[in-house]
Parts: sequence; structure tokens; C-alpha cells
Amino acid sequence: MKLTTMSRYRTRAIFDIAYHSTGLPVQVKDIAERQQIPIKYLEKIFHKLKQTDFIKSERGPGGGYVLTKDPGKIMVGDIIKAVKEHTDLVACVCDSADKAKPCVREDQCVTRSVWREAARQITEYFNSVTIADLCEDARRKNVKMLEN
Repeated sequence: MKLTTMSRYRTRAIFDIAYHSTGLPVQVKDIAERQQIPIKYLEKIFHKLKQTDFIKSERGPGGGYVLTKDPGKIMVGDIIKAVKEHTDLVACVCDSADKAKPCVREDQCVTRSVWREAARQITEYFNSVTIADLCEDARRKNVKMLEN
């Protein structure tokens, strides 16, 4: 399993808003700089994120992005699902419609259950980590906060 850049950057961007927002919108240029994400790519990410229920934009002077949910209610697993990724390790256990073709050994494969259980545990873990958890980890690591 390898997460796409889109999933990783979306998670970092949402974390950044949660960590650096002091009740005010956070600007894309600041997120791009802190997270070292190209601004054009980040703008595409935010365009798609606005279609989810994670963020909203505020226009005008001092505008930017704010979270629409409490960081403690945004799970990393939800962000991954929002970009239509799966956590299956091998194609033969993938439940998605884009599965290429069924495995001819499916009925007799003794390792299939191992791959399925590993994917289940990965998904469970991603669904247990919140953006608030990432913010707490950043505080423990003394990640520099936005200066007011």
C-alpha cells in the first residue's frame, strides 16, 4: 500500500489549518510555505476539499480557509476516503469496483486472509487518528506555531 501525494498533502493541509488557526482563516500561501507544498497543487487540493465537509473558504481581506468540524472529529481515515483511496495491500482483496480481475486462486489462497486482515487493521488505525491527535503530536515536537 502506498498513499498518494494527494492524501498526504490533504492531511497535512487540514492539520495546518487546525494547528495554525486562532479562530481566523488560514491563507493558502502560508500553508504552502509551512508544509512545503507547491501553491498551485495546494490550490487544486483546496478546490476539491471545499466539496467535502472538512473546510470552507472565507473571502475578502484576511480571508482563507477554516475547518468546518472540530479537529477531534476529523479522522485521517476520512481524509483518505475523501480522495477515494483504499488501504488494501494487494489487488486480490480490494473490494472496490476498479478491481482489475478476480484472482484465480481466490478459493484456495491461504495468504489472502492475512492481506485482508492487515488492510482492516490499517483502516482501523487511520480511523482512530484525528487531526487533534496530530496537533497534539506537533505540540510535543515543538512545531513552531503561527505568530500573531
